[in-house]
Amino acid sequence: MSKKDAAAYANGSRLTAPFRAVVTLVLTGGVLAASSCDLGVTNPGRIDDDALNSEEALKTLVVGMGADLSRVTDDIGYFMGIASRDIWHSGAFEAEIFMQEGTIEPRHVNGLWSNMHTARWVAEHGIDRIREVLGDGFNSSPLATEAHVWAGYSNRLLGENVCVAIIDGGAPQDRSVHFQRAEGYFDTAITMAQSQGETDLLTAAYAGRAQVRLDQGDYAGAAQDAARVPTGYHFEAKFSDNSDREWNWLANESHKRRYFTVWGTWAADVVGDPRVPWVDEGVYGVDGTSPFYRQDKYPEWSSDIDLSAGDEMRLIEAEALLRSNDVSGAVAKVNEVRTAAGVPTVSAATTDEAWTVLRTERNIVLWMEGRHLFELVRFNDPFLSNRDKCIPISQNEAATNPNVP
Repeated sequence: MSKKDAAAYANGSRLTAPFRAVVTLVLTGGVLAASSCDLGVTNPGRIDDDALNSEEALKTLVVGMGADLSRVTDDIGYFMGIASRDIWHSGAFEAEIFMQEGTIEPRHVNGLWSNMHTARWVAEHGIDRIREVLGDGFNSSPLATEAHVWAGYSNRLLGENVCVAIIDGGAPQDRSVHFQRAEGYFDTAITMAQSQGETDLLTAAYAGRAQVRLDQGDYAGAAQDAARVPTGYHFEAKFSDNSDREWNWLANESHKRRYFTVWGTWAADVVGDPRVPWVDEGVYGVDGTSPFYRQDKYPEWSSDIDLSAGDEMRLIEAEALLRSNDVSGAVAKVNEVRTAAGVPTVSAATTDEAWTVLRTERNIVLWMEGRHLFELVRFNDPFLSNRDKCIPISQNEAATNPNVP
């Protein structure tokens, strides 16, 4: 068990929400009884599933979809950041040490696998519930549109990180199934948002579809979607300092504590770029040997993480141009991003130089957002030689799913 999971289990944050509610009510009832003061509090037990089949409950349901995706987004940034050398583990925990060395063990990814699929399942099956509750009002509901956006991003996250797709206890399939599902959900979200005039959801869906089209090699389609997203746009996984379940754990472990450091990563060579902020504190990490370079991209537990952003969209356009041998056009798109960020422009005289410029810029823009591992896979990067390239089927999934060989 990693430090993150150990801490979370110790304080109960990994309990399901209904169970936490029951525990709270039971303890509250005990306190009241001990004080001999009967205020008429009754433990109602778990909320019946049917109680969610009401319009009043749908907003909470959709908020939960985003919360579940946020919860696993920083998990991916945390663990796959180590595996892809976005961040360096300067602690002494087993799973993190294995991943840093390039080994992603099924026994180490039970929580990751479960949380990724929880986010997907809650969004996908929540859409079914919303349709059942709203009936003819489904297509005109912004909540239904938002649910499709969450289902799209949850599947995108899975496609970029898992080795194989397994849907609801089914047999293993190619990981591309998640990209196809994501694109389908984004397609529907775009249609619904256009008819509803929901411009924010429309932009989020275009940005997500641009990502999964790029992931699938549809460069022209990706660029077409990306062009609809302004450079200053951000669609984020939200975090809060309310409780550790809502924390951004990257902030906790690499800013507030010294379990992760920028030292030892490609980012340590990026100096003076405000998009890769880090500080050499002149001390060691908790392992006593790794110099602690504190990352400042996520300084607070409440620091949000981009799920998609306009600067990435410009780089998607740049990649499409470069794959069409338009070096000057691609570099111009990169410089559009750099100018917006207030950093000097770059140049490239050859195609090879332009690819270096583009990949460097993508690394900077996507730093610590849980996207780097699939970047390395897409480009067949030599860094991945003799290293695991994705999250395998978890030990728990293999043990409980009869369709896993």
